[in-house]
Amino acid sequence: MKTRRIFIRTTGLATAGMALVPGCAPSAKKEETQTPAPVEAVQQPTEKDIGLQIYTVRNQIAEDLEATMKAVADTGYNQVEIFSYDNGQYFGLAAEDFYKMLSKYGLTPISSHHPTGRTQPEIVGSMTNGWQQAVDHAALAGQKYMVMPYLRDDERSLEHYKALPEMLNKAGEVVKAAGMQLCYHNHDFEFVEMEEILPMYYILDNTDPELVKMELDLYWITKAGYDPIAFFEKYPGRTPLWHVKDMDDTPEQRFAEVGTGVIDFETIFANKDKSGMTHFFVEQDQSEDPLKSISISYENVFELA
Repeated sequence: MKTRRIFIRTTGLATAGMALVPGCAPSAKKEETQTPAPVEAVQQPTEKDIGLQIYTVRNQIAEDLEATMKAVADTGYNQVEIFSYDNGQYFGLAAEDFYKMLSKYGLTPISSHHPTGRTQPEIVGSMTNGWQQAVDHAALAGQKYMVMPYLRDDERSLEHYKALPEMLNKAGEVVKAAGMQLCYHNHDFEFVEMEEILPMYYILDNTDPELVKMELDLYWITKAGYDPIAFFEKYPGRTPLWHVKDMDDTPEQRFAEVGTGVIDFETIFANKDKSGMTHFFVEQDQSEDPLKSISISYENVFELA
């Protein structure tokens, strides 16, 4: 294990011109907003680009957003995947101000999470409510991706699965028009057969590969009993984003820091070209000490990236 590298960060101007894990976003006043003006983003000539899905440090964010972003950057991460977009805000902060905060600490927002909104009509910035506004803000930040992160329990019926490809294609068209890529993020439930379909395959087989790609969660596909590399072979080049999290060697198969569990990341990373991977994000859904966990994962994933 090598000592954490300290990166030189420089600021640049993003010319692109626009973010959710259910239940984590603060309520925001629902009102019409105008397309915002561009803000500065960060471009770092770093030795390696390593991202963090900041949901990992959601409890720390709730206590002190800026201090947490500084801690993420101090750990060595220079890219982030963000969540909690609602009506032009992140964590109660105007999106433009949030992007400036990220820039201040040398953190580049690569992608953002947004729900379908089918059973959450109150969220402004989902695929069914305020999608164009969310896309505009993501493009403003210079993002490359937008991601559908999670299907709620009440969205996992056969009827909902069969309607999902059309929704994703339409949302993907808007994202593509803004110069970005839409991706679908999996858990394990998409790999459970439902009547005549396997939801994960059904989603990908019935969406346009140019409009809808994957953010493959390496923990959840492994927990479901499927091989990530076999998935890359089945859908070559369709998985530009990864969530990198480990699984401990217990019957409970709990979340673990990268490099401390049973997932063979060395082999998976050796097949990144087959996957089409362009960016990955460390994530650990649960941890007693998230800041310590992201530090351990950073040190170990640096050897793989």
